[in-house]
Amino acid sequence: MTTASTAGTTASAVGAAAPTAPAAGAHPGPAPSFPDPAGLSGPSGPASPSGPAALAPRARLRPALGAVYRAQLSRARVARIPLLFVATFQSIGIMVMLRGVVHAGDGEAARAVVAGSSVLVVAFVALNLLSQYFGQLRASGGLDHYATLPVPPAAVVLGAAGAYASFTVPGTVVTAVTGCVLFHLSVANLWVLALVVPLAGAAMSGLGAAMGLLAPRQEIATLLGQLGMSAALLLGVLPASHMPAPISWARDVLPSTYGVEAFARTFDGGGTDWAAVVGDLSVCAAVGVASLAVATWAYRRAACR
Repeated sequence: MTTASTAGTTASAVGAAAPTAPAAGAHPGPAPSFPDPAGLSGPSGPASPSGPAALAPRARLRPALGAVYRAQLSRARVARIPLLFVATFQSIGIMVMLRGVVHAGDGEAARAVVAGSSVLVVAFVALNLLSQYFGQLRASGGLDHYATLPVPPAAVVLGAAGAYASFTVPGTVVTAVTGCVLFHLSVANLWVLALVVPLAGAAMSGLGAAMGLLAPRQEIATLLGQLGMSAALLLGVLPASHMPAPISWARDVLPSTYGVEAFARTFDGGGTDWAAVVGDLSVCAAVGVASLAVATWAYRRAACR
């Protein structure tokens, strides 16, 4: 009895475990599916990721440029306001010093002093400080942060250059008004600063950014920025007719010269040569486009290293 019972139990267990053959004429059911965590089932198996997830599309130039510009302008307001006061005070101090040797009135020397001192504020911030800023970013590895952002390289360079150039507007206006009062010049055409500051600022910002990104060391970037600002100071506040020919040629190479000349021509009153003003501003614009293009290339080169 025990043997028969054990045999019956074993037979029933085997029968329960064995698959039941389908009846004749019946359609077989679907094959059992098993999980495939490794994704090895191929195209006929369950859907599996074919590779890494796609990244988000790269930001367009205009929105990215606006975001970088606002961020850099906010940073400049916090960190660079004392330096803007220094730049403005420096330019006003130069005008006060030269007032003792330059006669007031509508003369070439007075126009050169006021125009050169006003554009010097732009050179101090856009050329000198921007060169130091990008030199510091490159030396400290800060470019790695911008390289990870989904923004075009041109947006980083143009945003920083535009922010630094815009930051100079208050100091430039204060310097120009003070100079007109000191040297008895007309303030009727001060509106031309709305063109001089962005165009001359673009030219000098591009140069400053390129020097900071191409300099092999941070100290050299600082030195180049200081030398550029000194050249804008020494060659901008003195009339061109008083300079020797070699120095006059060097003055013609400096981009800030054309911003100074464009602004100085507007003090002629009704006799302003507006065609010459447009020509000088066009040179600033052309240099700005070229220098910003070089700075963008330098940024890509520095960020990829």
